[in-house]
Amino acid sequence: MASIGDFDPLHANIPATKVEITISCRNLLDRDTFSKSDPICVLYLQGIGNKEWREYGRTEAIDNTLNPDFVRKFLLDYFFEERQNLRFDLYDVDSKSSNLSEHDFLGQAFCTLGEIVGSQGSRLEKPLVFTMSKEHYSTSDYLRTKWKKFLPTTASLVHKSCAEDRGIPGKKCGAIILTAEELSNCHDVVMMQFCANKLDKKDFFGKSDPFLVFYRSNEDGTFTICHKTEVVKNTLNPVWQAFTIPVRALCNGDFDRTIKVEVYDWDRDGSHDFIGEFTTNYRELSRGQSQFNVYEVLNPKKKAKKKKYINSGTVTLLSFAVETESTFLDYIRGGTQINFTVAIDFTASNGHPAQPTSLHYMNPYQLNTYAMALKAVGEIIQDYDSDKMFPALGFGAKLPPDGRISHEFALNGNPHNPYCQGIEGVMEAYYRSLKSVQLYGPTNFAPVINHVARYASSVKDGSQYFVLLIITDGVISDMAQAKESIVNAACFPMSIIIVGVGPAEFDAMEELDGDEIRISSRGRYAERDIVQFVPFRDYVDRTGNHVLSMARLAKDVLAEIPEQFLSYMKSRGIKPSPAPPPYTPPGYALQTQL
Repeated sequence: MASIGDFDPLHANIPATKVEITISCRNLLDRDTFSKSDPICVLYLQGIGNKEWREYGRTEAIDNTLNPDFVRKFLLDYFFEERQNLRFDLYDVDSKSSNLSEHDFLGQAFCTLGEIVGSQGSRLEKPLVFTMSKEHYSTSDYLRTKWKKFLPTTASLVHKSCAEDRGIPGKKCGAIILTAEELSNCHDVVMMQFCANKLDKKDFFGKSDPFLVFYRSNEDGTFTICHKTEVVKNTLNPVWQAFTIPVRALCNGDFDRTIKVEVYDWDRDGSHDFIGEFTTNYRELSRGQSQFNVYEVLNPKKKAKKKKYINSGTVTLLSFAVETESTFLDYIRGGTQINFTVAIDFTASNGHPAQPTSLHYMNPYQLNTYAMALKAVGEIIQDYDSDKMFPALGFGAKLPPDGRISHEFALNGNPHNPYCQGIEGVMEAYYRSLKSVQLYGPTNFAPVINHVARYASSVKDGSQYFVLLIITDGVISDMAQAKESIVNAACFPMSIIIVGVGPAEFDAMEELDGDEIRISSRGRYAERDIVQFVPFRDYVDRTGNHVLSMARLAKDVLAEIPEQFLSYMKSRGIKPSPAPPPYTPPGYALQTQL
């Protein structure tokens, strides 16, 4: 049997958050001659690391309208750490055929799931575009265009119509309105405390060392472990500490699902002695301390052998309390903004940017590793920042005109306003800096960490959270100062991502990461873990697929952000603000009354 403590239900793999997407459209193209279009929406998902789109599902078709509000919704798994590309195609249904080429294309829109979730009120409105490809031609359009030489007049008119619809400037194709809602079931966390009385004595020279193991039942009759208590030494009447567990881990939202509890006597060699067991369910436990929650601990083998066997003791529920667990999406929907800052290493160890061996080499045909790391992480983070303005810093370079060494300079050359428009703006500022500054050294992290921490320290109400991405090639020069900066920053709404590029050894970075040992400075430990370090080389795809490399990198470096975010909010007792009311289209209430 596994030892106590090697299972932590709060860190178990729990299914991703489910998000429900609702779709409406306004002012669609009218492709029918004697009536309005009969629209249907088709959702496509793009796989990580490739450009292939696959159909995910379709709404119902709504007859004769250019302003549909589709009833059928799309249920998607939401991952903060992934860029989940979505494509919405609109068609005018002309027949009962499931073949989309049999229907008229009305337009399409592209976005990410994060873009929808990160929009105000989780509502995103985008214009539909009409970049019609071969797959979007209806059969009738295709045949009439193909037979142009036989029907020149009719075919010319059809071809002209299609060309106009395909995207000539000024052609309005309408808009799509996308709304995301997180499914709210199973967000509760329960705190319980148990004690036992007159348990069987299992140890020869002493009493028992009891602990409890909780299991939830499965449909096939098996059980899945979901919690273990601590061991209480040398007693037959233990009182265990109160513990918390997500309701989804305990019963996955099914209040009548059987929960089995086994009682063991702990042994150092792992061969724990079985004392007995009992069953209950969430609904029973929710009654709290009462006569209904005193359970007889039964040992089936012992009961079969002894006719006068009654039980092996009792277990009593002492307390039961439930609170709703706020999720990352609750805060985002409530208006919390993710502020993204990038800091890039301009030390000489990277190599001169004009040389192909340089990590900063400006290859006209592909991104260098700095640009790949920046683009991979930034394109996901930017969906959660409403103004898309990002501070971009550099460190370890000599700046013009006097050759001053700086470890905190603005990539756009404006120290009073280091903000760049979107990730593309950051990329442009990065490339411009490579042409103007002189790579130098040393590799100091503390200045850029302190830079972001100054801003994070001034916003502690939960309205903003700061993420600093540091991309570096070498061994850090100011380890002591960087550790002190991180310990200080851990008190603020802030996370730090460090991506190491190039072939250097990054052993010291693991110390900053703090996954194994919490980082400390001058005897003071960081309040929480806020650093995630990864070496880029671990994500380079062997086939040379850079898109896949970037997707894998983004997935891993961003995976810890929601947890770090929630750890700060919970430690400060900050609750998410109420989400704004759902959007009601103008005139909707009036139409309903009619």
